[in-house]
Amino acid sequence: MPLSPGDPAPDFDLPSDDGRVSLAGLKGKTVVLYFYPKDDTSGCTAEAQGFTAAADDFAKAGAVVVGVSKDSAASHGKFRAKYDLKLQLGSAKDDDTVERYGAWVEKSMYGRKYMGIDRSTFLIDKGGVIRHVWRKVKVPGHVAEVLAQAKALPGA
Repeated sequence: MPLSPGDPAPDFDLPSDDGRVSLAGLKGKTVVLYFYPKDDTSGCTAEAQGFTAAADDFAKAGAVVVGVSKDSAASHGKFRAKYDLKLQLGSAKDDDTVERYGAWVEKSMYGRKYMGIDRSTFLIDKGGVIRHVWRKVKVPGHVAEVLAQAKALPGA
């Protein structure tokens, strides 16, 4: 059953290029958790750059942005360095976080079906409750929409 607003956010504890990132470690903060298909591809780069450009605004709203893909922590490190990204990136390469959030879906390209990450975002409040879910995200305008919802949370 897909996660919905009001559901408790599944915990995660993932390796990153500079240590680990976990929901428990972010307790008391609003978390923008976004899932993306692959480091250093056009849409994923644009999304990460958008969140980076708005990093100060998210911080003012009391929110931390965490991106997750199945790429390795080393790949994340290269991606962050190449584009000077100001967000944490967790590697779900050897973990089921993507599946638990319902972001691992069947996709189709040129008639070929395969499993992959659905670009999706979850806004998690300070108490660990999902407050907003975006699925099948289109990058243009997405960061502004997430920021507006983060600012609208009580205590932001």
